[in-house]
Amino acid sequence: MPQRTAKSAAYGPWLVGLGAALWGTESAWRIPLNELFDARVIVFWEHVFILITFLPILIPRLHEVPKIRARTWGFLLFSGFAGSAVGTIFFTLALKHGNPTVVNVILNIQPVISTIGAFLLFGDRLARQFFFYAGIAIIAGVFVSVTNPGMIGVSFEQAGLNLGTGYALVCALFWGLSTVAGRGVMMGMSLRLASSMRIVVGLACMTLILLAYGKLDGAALWPAAAQKHTAKAIVLLFCLASISGGIPLLIYFQGLRLTRASTAGYFEMMQTLAAVCITWGVFHASLHLHQVAAAIILIAAVAMVHHVQQALEPAQPNDWRGRQLAAC
Repeated sequence: MPQRTAKSAAYGPWLVGLGAALWGTESAWRIPLNELFDARVIVFWEHVFILITFLPILIPRLHEVPKIRARTWGFLLFSGFAGSAVGTIFFTLALKHGNPTVVNVILNIQPVISTIGAFLLFGDRLARQFFFYAGIAIIAGVFVSVTNPGMIGVSFEQAGLNLGTGYALVCALFWGLSTVAGRGVMMGMSLRLASSMRIVVGLACMTLILLAYGKLDGAALWPAAAQKHTAKAIVLLFCLASISGGIPLLIYFQGLRLTRASTAGYFEMMQTLAAVCITWGVFHASLHLHQVAAAIILIAAVAMVHHVQQALEPAQPNDWRGRQLAAC
């Protein structure tokens, strides 16, 4: 038994890293999908594909639904709306209108937002060094976002800030708050039911959003560009929902069961590494030297935020990974 535990502890973090890295591949599918569909439609189909794959997990757990308390429903509805639906729309828009590499790096500021949210909602304590490292992360995020930092004092436009950067920051806000809400969900239902219901709520929200924008019809759901490349569209959607969605979700949580939260936080950085390799290497979305340096500082600062918070409350359970479930 001790040998089995030691073996599990050895490969657990690598499962976390593998799951996170697979999540980081979503740009490979989402960027070309932007050429075929509206951003909202992409997220809608993404939820449809994932829900189909999650039905074997959801159906056996349906008997638990009547036992869900009103407070848990509230957290679930907000988490599904903010993270799974709206946050993912803004992420898709950010990839379309901004430098994909910059977008993926900026999203690392999400843990800072979720930590503050947990402090305000659940009364979690903040480490003494939290604001120091959070401040560094925010400043570094600014320098990652701009191509000409010397022009910040003149105008944001001349500094290189664009619509994609704004979308990425809004996405980080929604995903960060979704992470906090997801923690409330996990207090009231099982992991399998929570992850499945998150997709159900997300799909319901996307259906209402498409209805409000007048896009819930055949011409919008499968436009001319997708009709010309039907096979390509289906393959890309399938890869987004499986390789970058359901599969890494299962791998990640299996690894998380065998890994300390303080250790898992560092292996989760594989998501950024994979994303940058794809956006820079495949789509040639390069960064200037100062952006590379700022990106390294940002990731290191966020890692320290995670470290000091885990050291403060080592017994605290792992937070619900709202960003990852949103990316499904």
